[in-house]
Amino acid sequence: MARVVIIGPAYPLRGGLATYNERLARAFREAGDEVRIVTFSLQYPDFLFPGQTQFSTEAGPTDLDIEVSINSVNPVSWWKAGEKLRREKPDLIIFRFWLPFMGPALGYIARRIRRNRHTRVVAITDNVIPHEKRPGDRPLTRYFLSACHGFVTMSRAVLADLRRLHFKQPAQYQPHPLYDNFGALKAKPVALQGLGLDPKYGYLLFFGFIRAYKGLDILLEAFADPRLQQLPVKLIIAGEYYEDAAPYEALIKQHNLESRLVRATDFIPNEKVADYFCAADMVVQPYKNATQSGVSQIAYHFERPMLVTDVGGLAELIPDGEVGYVVKPTPKAIADALVDFYEHQRESELAAGVWAKKKEFSWSEMVAALKAVAG
Repeated sequence: MARVVIIGPAYPLRGGLATYNERLARAFREAGDEVRIVTFSLQYPDFLFPGQTQFSTEAGPTDLDIEVSINSVNPVSWWKAGEKLRREKPDLIIFRFWLPFMGPALGYIARRIRRNRHTRVVAITDNVIPHEKRPGDRPLTRYFLSACHGFVTMSRAVLADLRRLHFKQPAQYQPHPLYDNFGALKAKPVALQGLGLDPKYGYLLFFGFIRAYKGLDILLEAFADPRLQQLPVKLIIAGEYYEDAAPYEALIKQHNLESRLVRATDFIPNEKVADYFCAADMVVQPYKNATQSGVSQIAYHFERPMLVTDVGGLAELIPDGEVGYVVKPTPKAIADALVDFYEHQRESELAAGVWAKKKEFSWSEMVAALKAVAG
């Protein structure tokens, strides 16, 4: 039995990173390890946070040991967290690294812990080179990465970025495991009823925080295609704006799309995720750049076909023609695939492919990979 600490977002913070870290903690516990999570008392200063709130309004998990202690901009809290863990001497520390802004805090804590000459420090690196680049990204990232004994990436593109930055520590690609913690599959009529949607329409789903790199503008342009206008299909936009909504509203008005949209542009609580995915004919990820996506792993869990663009690591997990479509990030390519999907009634065929493929994405394999790179 190993003593494991996961450092990263968790309750009372909300979002995909928190959901992932909590599910990972359960996977370590299922493997027989002792595990707890250390999370942030302050993750971002309010002026840096683009959403409505960083905190969950849902009840917290009762089966996990979560310590709220790290303030991302307060070095005193870094010292306290690092000193406490240095003295405790856990066998394995797992940092979740997704943004250069976190480099100073997490890098300092990692270095403090390593002074005990016992704890192995590894990182799940969602991104090494961020989607939205800012001055100082590379030195902040290097400061954190140089404090680690090993890395697990969830896309081959991030693994290549690590090597491009000349980090030689053990590193392994392990696909993002299945998000199986949003409840059981529902019959489509039940999910449609739960959302109050008219069953005479088909529905496509864009899910997740809305940011420029996720390409909702491309999808709206694609959805304006005259061929799609002839089909009884609506687009569900389910996710909170993390940037100015005005450019998207302009596209909606320009192409007269309002009557063909279902808007759910607030944060989607965990208990409603199943309804949105199970109501959809297909999940569409029209990203302009990406590394990996947790949205794909929710779609796999709910056995929904997917359309992804051929950028970053998205296509690695979506065999074209088997579980969905892999297309260029252009309105025409997306529209062509959507028309093919409906005109040739491919939902059942692709959903069967998703059902067969989903068995490959195991949390036990992620646990094994993290232990392997720890050395």
